Amino acid sequence: MKTTRRQPATVNAGSMADIAFLLLIFFLVTTTISADKGLLRQLPPFCPTGENCIADIEERNLLRIMINGKNEVLVNDEVLKIENIKDAIITFVDNNGSNSCNYCKGPKSLEASEHPKKAILSLSHAKEANYEQYVSVQDEITKAYYKLRYDYSKTIFNKEPDELSQNELKEVKSAYPFVVSEANLNF
Repeated sequence: MKTTRRQPATVNAGSMADIAFLLLIFFLVTTTISADKGLLRQLPPFCPTGENCIADIEERNLLRIMINGKNEVLVNDEVLKIENIKDAIITFVDNNGSNSCNYCKGPKSLEASEHPKKAILSLSHAKEANYEQYVSVQDEITKAYYKLRYDYSKTIFNKEPDELSQNELKEVKSAYPFVVSEANLNF
């Protein structure tokens, strides 16, 4: 008598490694890796030993921006909505309080900065303030300086900022220097 025992069916796994390798290559090539996000800021240069690097700042040249524990933004102790911060910064920086700036278009108020080169923004926040609000305020500060520099490049050079030469770009940045002092305060 003949046994009719069947052999169990087997799967040829010889090409499985090849298929897995091809899928791995496919996903590595098609996947995008998100870039790191953060705030692009240049730190001030190191203060040499023995030098006094603390400058005396006149109060009118300092715009105080604070984020309290309730995520309210205060500009010189006045609560502002996030969308109004940009205009407040532009008005403060472009003020021309000393009437010595020939490219400024500000109201020449005695309570705001004398000159864009003397204007300093002081940004502070409470520990309880959330990160999204902090980044939103930083974005508004950046937008304000971008607008000021954009207007300057269009007025003085009649060019878009991305069309400027290196020397022209240095002049634009020198006309409206980005000076922000940051501190973490408990209030």
